[in-house]
Amino acid sequence: MKADVAALSFLPEAVIFDMDGLMLDSERASLRCWSRAACEAGFEIEDDYWLRMVGHSTAACEAILRERLDDAQIEALLARCNVLYHEEVDAGVPLRPGIVALLQWLQQQGIPRGVATSTRRPLAPRKLENAGLLDYFDAVTAGNDVRRPKPAPDIYLLAAQRLGADPARCLALEDSPAGVTAALAAGMTVIQVPDLVMPDEALRARGHRIVASLTDAQRLLEARLAGR
Repeated sequence: MKADVAALSFLPEAVIFDMDGLMLDSERASLRCWSRAACEAGFEIEDDYWLRMVGHSTAACEAILRERLDDAQIEALLARCNVLYHEEVDAGVPLRPGIVALLQWLQQQGIPRGVATSTRRPLAPRKLENAGLLDYFDAVTAGNDVRRPKPAPDIYLLAAQRLGADPARCLALEDSPAGVTAALAAGMTVIQVPDLVMPDEALRARGHRIVASLTDAQRLLEARLAGR
């Protein structure tokens, strides 16, 4: 991944952020909770299996679990995982590098900012508030605000609507393949900052920008602003 990817062709009307894995280093916490809950229940599931959960809704994760477990086992696993995850959230989830500087810069430029996260309410705004990020955003769209989760475009379309922005004039920042697919389907320009799951060749062929860090994403925006 290189920072010198194609410059943005427009200055966005709004920037819409994914949350987990992009702004918060919460995907690792989530994977730890899945693994620990499974071990406590006596399930032998390899660590790589949990990577399939990244960027997906609870319903999608349940579908993945159904490959290995029955409904009663899934219900118990989810309940224990939720307890463990809430403990992690209350203890404080680390920020991803560069997120505060990027949000402050966007705020200084007067560019509206929104969140489109698969995490449901009331947990989504709580995580942002605990991390000191909530006040940077004009709107937060959570997983239970829409009927269809990522990779469907619904959450990004609603996030743009809440910001009063044309989706085609929005920039989406994502880390996961499911989120990238959702934002592209909404007609947005996408910058992907991969974390735990790298884009495969099929996703790379979609032609969106892929950078190594949020700092690199900010540089692309600064370059666009300089060339207004």
